[in-house]
Amino acid sequence: MTSRHAHDDTRWELGPLAGPDDPRAQAGRSTPVPEAFDLPPRLDKAVTALTELRGSTVSFTVEPDPESVTEARHFAIARLAEWSMAELVDDVGLVVSELVTNALRHSGKTAGGRPGDDVHREGVYGDPADPLGSAPSAIRLRLGHEGPWLLCGIMDASRTAPRRKEPDYIAETGRGLHLVESFSVRWGWRALAQGKVVWALFRSP
Repeated sequence: MTSRHAHDDTRWELGPLAGPDDPRAQAGRSTPVPEAFDLPPRLDKAVTALTELRGSTVSFTVEPDPESVTEARHFAIARLAEWSMAELVDDVGLVVSELVTNALRHSGKTAGGRPGDDVHREGVYGDPADPLGSAPSAIRLRLGHEGPWLLCGIMDASRTAPRRKEPDYIAETGRGLHLVESFSVRWGWRALAQGKVVWALFRSP
């Protein structure tokens, strides 16, 4: 797998990518990621098309089941093959896995802490310790493409901002959003009427 973080293209007017001021100063902390406002017009339209299922967008419903991470990754890989974008399989597969996992783990309740209309109650599957017991029933993977560009989005029922954790590098968790940032050209999130979408942009070499 190779990071596509350095790619840019004037057609999308992506602009500079901002990183943390001092990663060492943030070690061990978890901070909310600001919502991506004022996107370049072309990218803004692409994110809107993704959420509204317009254009080339395809959708996959993620069930609140651990196997859904693998199923979502397989769906994405199959679409890339259809679109002759197989060179993105490793990067997109990794990012889809991370975003779906995050959605299953963290989007079980709305920002106000109340169960949403489309959210399973904790322990509904008979195991209160199961972290997927409170996962929403409507997590959707969306993929859209235009030319060499691929836009991936995960929609869930929570409007709570994703949180970036500066990991302890000997820890086994805490690197999810860092991987998303490293293996995509750009990523962000947007609040929706019924939740949010976390998106990542890729470019075929």
